[in-house]
Amino acid sequence: MTEINNYDSSTLPRGIRSRFVEGVNGLRVHVLEAGYEDADRPCLLLLHGFPELAYSWRKVMPVLAAAGYYVVAPDQRGYGRTTGWDSDYDGDLRSFRMMNLTTDMLALVYALGRQSVDAVIGHDFGSHVAAQCALIRPDVFRAVALMSAPYAGPPPINPKQQPDIHAALAALSRPRKHYQWYYSTRQANEDMWRCPQGVHDFLRAYYHQKSADWTENQPFPLRGWTAAELAKMPTYYIMDHDRNMAETVAPEMPAPEQVAACHWLPEDELHVYSGEYGRNGFQGGLQWYRCTTDAKISAELRLFAGRSIDVPSLFIGGKFDWGTQQRPGAIEAMQVFACADMRGCHLVPGAGHWVQQEQPEAVSRLLLKFLAGL
Repeated sequence: MTEINNYDSSTLPRGIRSRFVEGVNGLRVHVLEAGYEDADRPCLLLLHGFPELAYSWRKVMPVLAAAGYYVVAPDQRGYGRTTGWDSDYDGDLRSFRMMNLTTDMLALVYALGRQSVDAVIGHDFGSHVAAQCALIRPDVFRAVALMSAPYAGPPPINPKQQPDIHAALAALSRPRKHYQWYYSTRQANEDMWRCPQGVHDFLRAYYHQKSADWTENQPFPLRGWTAAELAKMPTYYIMDHDRNMAETVAPEMPAPEQVAACHWLPEDELHVYSGEYGRNGFQGGLQWYRCTTDAKISAELRLFAGRSIDVPSLFIGGKFDWGTQQRPGAIEAMQVFACADMRGCHLVPGAGHWVQQEQPEAVSRLLLKFLAGL
């Protein structure tokens, strides 16, 4: 049973509609879809990251639909208008583990009346979900495109003991901390949700600093997982030890004239994000980080140790995105062994982390070329 929903239609491009899909692994999932007029079209599933929504795909969905695809982008567990998840820090954390997020997407495919999709396409944290979908159920997710977050493969069955990177970061002459472990703390949600500048301005500064508009984004390969190397990254990844994320990005708040010139995220579009996060807070998305940084929860992925993604694969990142380098060696591992049928690895000029929003035309061209070769 589905329900059509009037989702801020003035901010949705022509040809995209919003509705709810019931009974998806315990969720009522809010989706955006394009190309829905023909039930026989090949299907593409688009998965967003943090702090984003299904709405982050609005610029590529009409292009993909015009090429003959039925395109579906859900608000994933913990995000937007999807309901049925636990927002309590002390609540049901394991429902946000990667295996269950993958099950969410399998259940959504079935709820849409499909047995498979032609490709699953993920950005940021959604890239990790897309990779797991393709790794575990290649019969359902028959190709995969990853964006901004390289996939280095499942964890080894006997992981090596690593030095305490957090103690090493804190011991630097300029004490630092890793953003993923900060995002796993109890106070992170309140820091961002109730920040002095407000959710809208927080997101404006956060999106700006991780985009190509912030001229200090000049990524390069790091030599290893050491404090000294990680500290070379911007503070939105390796934070100053005494600052929260809202305090970290506030000094980079773009000037009014920069906001007015931001073609890829004008104020009316940013209001969609700030409205949803202002209503929900950030804890739903932060639960994903907590599962990733919890060694006991993430250990179950060792079940797939040694396996590669064997379906056709594509990677797209932004040339000015540190996300491609934040895990030293990951982008190389993805191309060498994690994805056995890698069809291309592209860094798009003029894009930072939000590649499909900053450069949607280039991203759409790369996706359509990839899809045409399947």
